[in-house]
Amino acid sequence: MRRRTPDGPKINPLLALAAQAFPRLLPFDPQAFYLHIARTFGDLAYYSAGPLKVYQVNHPDLIRQVLVDRADKFHKARFIKRGFKPLAGHGLLTSDGDLWRQQRKLMQPAFHHKHVASYADVMVSHTARMLESFQDGQVREIHTDMMKLTLGVVVKSLFGTDLTDDGDHVGQLMTTVLDATNARIINAFQIPSWVPTWRHLRERRAIRELDAILRRMIEARRSSASAPGGDLLSLLFAARDEESGARMSERQLRDEMMTLFLAGHETTANALTWTWYLLSEHPEVDAKLAAELEHTLSGRTPTAADLADLPYTEMVIREAMRLYPPAPGVAREPIENILLGGYEVPKGSLVTIITYALHRDPRFFDDPERFDPERFAPGWMERIPRYAYLPFGGGPRVCIGNGFALTEARLILATMAQRYRCVLASSRPIVPMQLVTLRPKHGLRMTVRARAGGRAA
Repeated sequence: MRRRTPDGPKINPLLALAAQAFPRLLPFDPQAFYLHIARTFGDLAYYSAGPLKVYQVNHPDLIRQVLVDRADKFHKARFIKRGFKPLAGHGLLTSDGDLWRQQRKLMQPAFHHKHVASYADVMVSHTARMLESFQDGQVREIHTDMMKLTLGVVVKSLFGTDLTDDGDHVGQLMTTVLDATNARIINAFQIPSWVPTWRHLRERRAIRELDAILRRMIEARRSSASAPGGDLLSLLFAARDEESGARMSERQLRDEMMTLFLAGHETTANALTWTWYLLSEHPEVDAKLAAELEHTLSGRTPTAADLADLPYTEMVIREAMRLYPPAPGVAREPIENILLGGYEVPKGSLVTIITYALHRDPRFFDDPERFDPERFAPGWMERIPRYAYLPFGGGPRVCIGNGFALTEARLILATMAQRYRCVLASSRPIVPMQLVTLRPKHGLRMTVRARAGGRAA
């Protein structure tokens, strides 16, 4: 008799509820759980978690059906919308249908490669300013450094202003919001957000403060709108729908800018943090990277034009994002019953694509736990199956800022790595923690060492 659902793990609902209620007593590693499912149950797995019926998709051909071929049959998962709505409202991250198409169309020109390239000087100058505080032999919290750096870059690029003095505080506010967002996303059984718990109250205060900061920056930019600006906010002020001529509403502008404010620094910071960790564990890769930078740049700061001559730098970033994708998963809900992998997936089910597990599938990546940037040598798109590598998602909803993020990560890495190498300063295991994005659980303390012959030496 044919099964009505694919094979999958059996979840004890009482144990799952207890793990969510008492995470310190019953720790749960979501990445290990999803990886186990992918390696045990094949291309499509099924499990239920309380009222949630979950189908985990583990093959590029099925992923293509969800994200590309039948994308119109899937909406953003409700738990993602629910998780991010207090912060992002109805921005690109949470919207669907006509609203999403309209906003994507309005915003896409602001992320054209010519605009992204114009932000290269901002990316490099902010990195150089940060490096002025580095000293040979100094121990630094690299994850914090990367968060502050990418926050500064995104604020300057988005708003044409500076948040240097408030960087630490904004980072703390973002962490508070992400903690509450993650709790809403991962908990099938949860306390409603209107209940005044400690976590909910902290989140509301943080969002109020972030809204106030965002409002000040928008008003400051609007007051100088008579002068042409190259920042993204100026481009969005001027954006009009080609057919209707309509501009973005005030509320929609706030939601989109808050979405970019969050996604524009959090994901890149994490990608860079994991890159530094992996380089410290693989000195031979670090040495090859340094040699490319010395050959191409000879000690000068990089420009956008240099990126074409820094292929290994890009290979290092891409391989770091394979092992530690900034967004470790994608979730969709079918808007009608749909056939997938030979099974009928009911309307309202949860369809997940776990990039963390997909990127570690030995069918698509030889020796998948090994850090090997050579996987992404020229021609990699022909060697790696389409939709087996999804650091920025895929299909129509591929991350709108993927070009910005990849340019920023390469320029920051090139600027830093030609002057310093980073060495782990603690023997404590580095453990990934999912806080919406994938961070090192206890941060990343590293000793920075000046390169011989570098400007910092």
